[in-house]
Amino acid sequence: MAKTWTYVVAVIAALALAVTIAQGLGEPEGEAVSRETAIASRESTASTVPAGFPDAASTGVRPGTELTVVTGDQVFAKDGEVVTGREFRGFVEVTARGVTFRDCVFLGGVADRTRPLLDTEQAADTVIEDSEFRAAHPSPSIDGIWAARTKIYRSEFSGTVDGVKAHTGTLVQDSYIHDLSWFGSDPDQGGGPTHNDGVQAFAEQTGVTLLHNTIDVSTTTDPNAAVQTSADDLRVEDNYLDGGACVVNIDHTPLGRPLKGQRVTGNRFGRGSAHDCPILLSTRSDLVSDSGNVWHDTGAPIPEPERHD
Repeated sequence: MAKTWTYVVAVIAALALAVTIAQGLGEPEGEAVSRETAIASRESTASTVPAGFPDAASTGVRPGTELTVVTGDQVFAKDGEVVTGREFRGFVEVTARGVTFRDCVFLGGVADRTRPLLDTEQAADTVIEDSEFRAAHPSPSIDGIWAARTKIYRSEFSGTVDGVKAHTGTLVQDSYIHDLSWFGSDPDQGGGPTHNDGVQAFAEQTGVTLLHNTIDVSTTTDPNAAVQTSADDLRVEDNYLDGGACVVNIDHTPLGRPLKGQRVTGNRFGRGSAHDCPILLSTRSDLVSDSGNVWHDTGAPIPEPERHD
């Protein structure tokens, strides 16, 4: 009951903040996702998340935060900058070291090419806390974040093709990735449908960690995986994971060599995968540890990984 009441209070506060911002700053004409719609969407999906895992009430901008709207694309090139309480209505890129975003909303703009709402690939030691990523203008060309040497805490991702594209040194912790946007035609897939992943960790990258998140793509149309990885030394621990053809897809084939150091431990799995497949392990992928993984509904151990390319 206390958790429910806390969530109700959070939603009321968020709605009040939405009205204040709309009256004081105005909403841009043609914005595809209004703040009220986004809050309603967060409220409707929160109830589906298992207790004890991140959801809409425990991630994203904290209630009572005043947001300043920033229009147009932005580049942050000053080391050590701290950015608090911004709503970015344009695409954001970081090129400096040690930039921190707190209580920010990343909405992006109209995509003229494939890009993320936030790009930290050319930066180092970026930190993101209590923030929200959702596309104001959903497109097959828009992801949530392209991250490298980045730590993400208590943040929410929805409405993009991929939630997180993870490169070397990416940590995602206590965050909520859900309800990705599917499109029937994607230029990056040769005109075929989008290839939605909650988190995709890329080949020739290393040290990606996913710790105590909810990554649920089961409500997305024909998703690929909650976690798709070809990165060495992946750690997936204490998450709730669901959706995809297989929920976790560990694939060496983009490398042309063995994939090393995969650890998938202590996770709870939903039943929403298309092939009733919690973990798919390619033939030259090294799963160092897979202990403690269970079905969420029963607590029983999940089956051994399927093994094929």
